[in-house]
Amino acid sequence: MSAALDIRGMSQAFLGREVLSGITLAVDPGEVVALVGPSGSGKSTLIHVAAGLIDPREGRITRRYRRHAMVFQEPRLMPWATAEDNIAFAARLAGQPRRAAREAARAAAAAAHFAAEDLGKFPVELSGGMRQRVAIARALVVRPDFIYFDEPFTALDVALKRRMQDLVLDATGAGHFGAVFVTHDLSEAARVAHRVMVMHPTGQGIDGERRVPGLPGARSEAELFALTQTWLHEDRLFRHIHDVDERRIA
Repeated sequence: MSAALDIRGMSQAFLGREVLSGITLAVDPGEVVALVGPSGSGKSTLIHVAAGLIDPREGRITRRYRRHAMVFQEPRLMPWATAEDNIAFAARLAGQPRRAAREAARAAAAAAHFAAEDLGKFPVELSGGMRQRVAIARALVVRPDFIYFDEPFTALDVALKRRMQDLVLDATGAGHFGAVFVTHDLSEAARVAHRVMVMHPTGQGIDGERRVPGLPGARSEAELFALTQTWLHEDRLFRHIHDVDERRIA
């Protein structure tokens, strides 16, 4: 089976400073890979390059999926447009006629558990969790077979973060799409992913990976807690994930 996303020998630099070097990563169709690492290790830069938002300095990136979408840490909604219009806009960009785009927007909102009665509200009228649901619906509306998640739930409280993770688990399970999920939360990585990749603390590639036992969404809280505690306290691969280097670009 060919990888949906295949990165070979990729490097990137900003203002003369190398922030990524020798990145090799392959993600299979339907697989969710979580990227973890300390602040400044280049996690966000990696997926921005992988998604084509930034050109790599060197290396090869092969995308064998049909269409991708992206969910950012900030919802990045158009403030002058309603929730429905924000979602439908992505469908229109994908080539759907206006009426079909609105129907698709309502279906995507329902998939993201966004209430139909709130579709006519503007972003300023929505809570943080509601805005993030709109962002997820906007990603789903184009029917992607691959999604990039760039620390999408960092600003949410614990209970709301859990509900947002459930949305991702439901969507990946039902949609059968692959994903790269960037997070600084090791518990989140263990909950949503099939594999966890650990970035080198200074951007020099990927230090290693760990396959998460079981399937995303089927692991108990006790299993997740025990696993993450083992990683943090007994596995040297994770020894730097809470380091901070503010001089580097994430």
